[in-house]
Amino acid sequence: MKPLKREVAAYAGLTLMTVIIGFSFIFVKIALRHASTTDLLAHRFTAATVGLLCFYLFRQKGWPELGGKKMLPLLVTSLFYPLLMFSMQTVGLQFTTASEAGILSATTPIFTIILAALFLKERSSFWQIIFVLLSVGGIAYIMYKNGLGEISSETLKGDFFILLSVVSMAIYFVLGRKVTQQFDAMDITFFMTVVACVVFNLLAVTDHLNSGTLPLYFDAFKNIDFLWTILYLGVLSSFLTSFLTNNALKVIPASQVSIFNNFSPVIAVFAGVLFLNETLHLYHIIGGIMVLVGIIGVNLLKKK
Repeated sequence: MKPLKREVAAYAGLTLMTVIIGFSFIFVKIALRHASTTDLLAHRFTAATVGLLCFYLFRQKGWPELGGKKMLPLLVTSLFYPLLMFSMQTVGLQFTTASEAGILSATTPIFTIILAALFLKERSSFWQIIFVLLSVGGIAYIMYKNGLGEISSETLKGDFFILLSVVSMAIYFVLGRKVTQQFDAMDITFFMTVVACVVFNLLAVTDHLNSGTLPLYFDAFKNIDFLWTILYLGVLSSFLTSFLTNNALKVIPASQVSIFNNFSPVIAVFAGVLFLNETLHLYHIIGGIMVLVGIIGVNLLKKK
């Protein structure tokens, strides 16, 4: 594929990824009504692995060959994403609101720009930094006008875990920028997904063994709401978004990829309007435009 076409495909994939992640906040909240954090993560990545295996079976082009020294950079990258990132995010959403999680998630590009400058020598122009701040400001404006409520110790605990997930995501963008130059995007996704599936299932089974509730391991699947939420979170929000991100990192700087995350909380607001009958206000539109202009500005004003 020609470089321009690859770049266009990468941006289209990032746009789709943003929409999927935006809706995932709602699905995580629904799923946590029926399962614990460890069970949710285990079932989420089991569904992602099943979807991935089906993809390889239908593609019929052989399985990824990942072994020996190739494993180390992939293991390190997988530690931050998906293991730490999804663990911290899911724990955080138990204690804080999706609104506050959205504010903290909007700081991902800032962490990424700093880390990418330090370790990848990626340099952002003055105007790119201004557009990043505009995008972050759009999220902050929406959440401020939406009302954050009173800050409690539980909320602070949740915010702390969300912040850890943000830092993990920023580190992944930087590590992923290097790893994607060495491996196929789908092979990286395969490795990350299988590792997360094994680790999270081991943790969940250990928890159930310690509490004597192993027969209840699949109990959440009796609820139809949990079934379709786990399919969304596993196949779309884990497997597909991982592939789209890894694919984009091959051709787009990490700092520009990370800015797309800022539009996910805006999508979450509109998803709430569509599916939870929440009210759409003028400040949602103003903030959304700020975020969108910020994303476009960062990606158009590429440093020469």
